[in-house]
Parts: sequence; C-alpha cells; structure tokens
Amino acid sequence: MPTVMIRKNDAGGLLFYVAKKDMEETIASVETDTADAWGGAVELTDGSRWYIDPVSPPPSFPTTLRFKRAEA
Repeated sequence: MPTVMIRKNDAGGLLFYVAKKDMEETIASVETDTADAWGGAVELTDGSRWYIDPVSPPPSFPTTLRFKRAEA
C-alpha cells in the first residue's frame, strides 16, 4: 500500500502523487465525497483505479494517505 500525497492544483482539482513511482495524476472521480466522508474507489485521469476506506471526517488538503491499487 503506497503512501500518496494529495493536494489541490491551481484549478482546484486534486492531484494524486506517489513519490516512489514519481507518478502524479489528477483525480477524475471519488466514490465518496461528502461533508461526512471522503474516499472509496478513486479513479485518476490516466484510467488507473485506487482504493482507500472512506475517511471520516474528510481530510483537509494537502494530506498523505495510504491507498491500495484497485483491480481493473
């Protein structure tokens, strides 16, 4: 489970960065994005999917979280 840094970009979107892979992509969608929780299945603009158990209360960004790579 890689450690992922999530931060906001200049346009207000969320960037997903995995340092060990030197990979940075924009988050295209998040399964749960409410005032009570954030997380679940996360899809990136490159089509890859990642998963984190929903975090409650939602984190403030930037933050570092542990994600699992979701199966295709």
